[in-house]
Amino acid sequence: MGIGLPIAAVGLMTQFIDPRVAMSLMVFPILVSNSWQCYRAGGFFNTLRKYILFAAILSLCLIITTYFTAQISADWLIASVGMIIVIFSLTNLFYTPPRISARVDKLAQCVGGMLAGIMGGLTAVWSPPIAIYLIARGVDKDDFVRATGFLFLVGSIPLCIGFFQNGLMTESLAVVSIGMIIPSLIGFSLGEVIRRRIKPESFKSIVLICFLVIGTNLIRKAFLS
Repeated sequence: MGIGLPIAAVGLMTQFIDPRVAMSLMVFPILVSNSWQCYRAGGFFNTLRKYILFAAILSLCLIITTYFTAQISADWLIASVGMIIVIFSLTNLFYTPPRISARVDKLAQCVGGMLAGIMGGLTAVWSPPIAIYLIARGVDKDDFVRATGFLFLVGSIPLCIGFFQNGLMTESLAVVSIGMIIPSLIGFSLGEVIRRRIKPESFKSIVLICFLVIGTNLIRKAFLS
């Protein structure tokens, strides 16, 4: 799909398995796929200079929040993942955030990094605040790809460390998570082929509508249980 591996994978797996297991299984696919995206995008040091404040606060908040993930009830996690997916879908379908000027960019990076870190530590999904921030800054397509690749990679490292430290990532889950790198990369390759054959906006709308259905069902599942 190319617009949110954690949202798609965690959202789909949580329909059937415990959300903590789903989040743990995605740790290594997220780490490897984001490393690959960051490498392909290029311009690493320039991107690091521009978004280092966002990255630092994201990492700090993410690794702190992961300590609490193991203590939260599964129903609450399911509802949280569902709400994040619904918000992400609706935001990208219908809402264009107001522009953020360069004058308040540091403050915006602090707020965005904090929200993304808390969200990522609890649910392994931290892309919505990053996407909203970059859209509001009005970055071009290439800078958007570079920035998301860099910030997703930065977030995946403390997520991996935090999940090992809080006990969510066991040796057996780590083996399965490493194995899931292969189908994840195959999915990326297939997605690139599909995107070349379908109008980009049509493909994006179809995917976001699917996300909306997934998120709504997770919220329903949490409340019914």
